[in-house]
Amino acid sequence: MGDMGSVLVAFSGGIDSTLVLKVAHDVLDARAVAVTAVSPTFPAIELALSQTICKEIDARQIIHETDQLRDPAFVMNTTSRCYRCKTDLYSALVPLAARLGLAYVVNGVQCDDLGDDRPGLQAARESSVRSPLVEAAMGKAAVRKAARLLGLSNWDKPAAACLASRIARGETITVERLRRIEAAEEFLLREGFRQVRVRDHGGNARVEVGQDELVRLFEPMMQDFITSRLAALGFATVTLDPAGYRQGSANKPLVP
Repeated sequence: MGDMGSVLVAFSGGIDSTLVLKVAHDVLDARAVAVTAVSPTFPAIELALSQTICKEIDARQIIHETDQLRDPAFVMNTTSRCYRCKTDLYSALVPLAARLGLAYVVNGVQCDDLGDDRPGLQAARESSVRSPLVEAAMGKAAVRKAARLLGLSNWDKPAAACLASRIARGETITVERLRRIEAAEEFLLREGFRQVRVRDHGGNARVEVGQDELVRLFEPMMQDFITSRLAALGFATVTLDPAGYRQGSANKPLVP
């Protein structure tokens, strides 16, 4: 960070970008600025958390308004969705950094991300966005350990992803679907579940929670409560996934 001199941190409020922001702020002070992209795919609860974290770190935060739904290719939800989203983001952040007099745009990508199918990584490379955690050879376990040692309040925060990732590939992304997914996940979070995904397959919901939360999910009263609440939000059917949350399961067929 010291060698970079000044940075604009693409900050989501997740633990990876939080560690990058914390170290950047500690080393560079006011020459490290956080920018959080707000759009229909970004849950309000995550925005509030990002603002809380920035206050804890005492880092300046810029809110960048964007809307991927203006891009027909994004709305079509093809395999290029993440690439289109990140290209749109970085095409705004690179000139923003220049206007602020900041030398680099950096993100929270860490080494474990490199093994996933993440078209957004290509967009970062094309825009010369740097990934300090990768440069430091840090994976998720090392990130969490460092975050805990630094006293970051979200060191054990479960992984999050944009709301569009909940909609089955090839199905159209709409504001209505995003809001319904957001409402369903916020409900589950407020019920005390920590790792939550509500997948939308053709208007049908598949609920995933953390492996350690499955027993509670399948308590009869909880099953009925969740099913009725999500049905009230407009989902045609509600399936509670007995396998629990698995990264990359978004395109698994929905089996009632």
